[in-house]
Amino acid sequence: MSTGGDHIYLDYNASAPLRPAVRDLMVEVLARAGNASSVHGAGRSARGHIETAREQVGALAGVPARNVMFTSGGTEANVTGLSPAWLFEGNPLHLDRVFVSATEHPSVLSGGRFDKKMVEQIPVAPDGVVDVDFLEERTKAALSEGERVLVSVMAANSETGVINPVAEIGRRIADTGAVYHVDAVQAAGRMPLDVSRWKADAVSLSAHKLGGPQGAGALVLGAEDMRPVALLTGGAQENRRRAGTENVAAIAGFGKAAELIAASAEEWAEISRLRAFMEEGLRHIWADTVVFGIGAERLCNTTCFAVPGVTSEMALIGLDLDGIAISSGSACSSGKVSVSHVLTAMGVEEDVARCALRASIGWATKRQDIERFLEVWEKVSGRIRPGKAGAAA
Repeated sequence: MSTGGDHIYLDYNASAPLRPAVRDLMVEVLARAGNASSVHGAGRSARGHIETAREQVGALAGVPARNVMFTSGGTEANVTGLSPAWLFEGNPLHLDRVFVSATEHPSVLSGGRFDKKMVEQIPVAPDGVVDVDFLEERTKAALSEGERVLVSVMAANSETGVINPVAEIGRRIADTGAVYHVDAVQAAGRMPLDVSRWKADAVSLSAHKLGGPQGAGALVLGAEDMRPVALLTGGAQENRRRAGTENVAAIAGFGKAAELIAASAEEWAEISRLRAFMEEGLRHIWADTVVFGIGAERLCNTTCFAVPGVTSEMALIGLDLDGIAISSGSACSSGKVSVSHVLTAMGVEEDVARCALRASIGWATKRQDIERFLEVWEKVSGRIRPGKAGAAA
């Protein structure tokens, strides 16, 4: 997608461009006054937008609308779900510790509302897929020791695009009494979501990863009678599950984006073709290009790659000066270039990890955008690492 002039945006995993139909709806909603908690006509209109969005997001996740709780984004959804205090049929349910995969988003790695001493990381294989056998063993061991745990595994990694077997994990831990949370922020709009098949108790989503606005997300519950104790209290909004006046325009935009995603799965095939074209081009420029997670199932839109000797920091500067927007990994790493904890967990050597870049594409990406990126990449990488393109220099 061109962002104006010759600028090419290939950083959808950081934030996807707003879809035009989403923008139009949000402008319409913003033009009207109204608090969704008010009983007059304006308030009922605002409430209507929220409930329509709840239906749309529920349909995307495969759950009833009543199971959708809106939040300010993916991080709030994660922190809400990662709680040692849950309610089951209105009765308190206490969890003793939390198991998270070593490649999770920082909001999950931190353990949410669990004490840091109660957070345990589960290793991943060299391809980035969580070690399901180890996770199952640890969960069962905790049960035998009288502990009840929360397991949190992301559906797809934001940096590598590697997809975890979340349905298999749900099946394996189903009899342990563990509460199961899935961070599906990067997965939504890029692979099918099925909360029921995953056997997940809670799933996190974020609007701006799928062409909706920033500032809206959701915690989707697997069952209406089981939920975490509220993170934000003091009001009756979201069925008393999350206090605070709702961001009506952002929620409406979230719902519209979810509806468009559900109706446009054919986008995935085209995006997958563009990614294959891009990866072929990268290897043609430098034969020793490393594509991380290539042996695993990956999101159709994500390529995390490195050329030894071409450091991320230098490459990003050069690409940006030539109008190409990609990243060195997660956008939630405070905007600085550092060694990725994801690649470290995968056992990637530090000198290679320091060269890692991520190109993520999406609904508005065109073939000419990829062609332009490859043209600029050959020039920029060639300046940093003099040698013959197409060979391991």
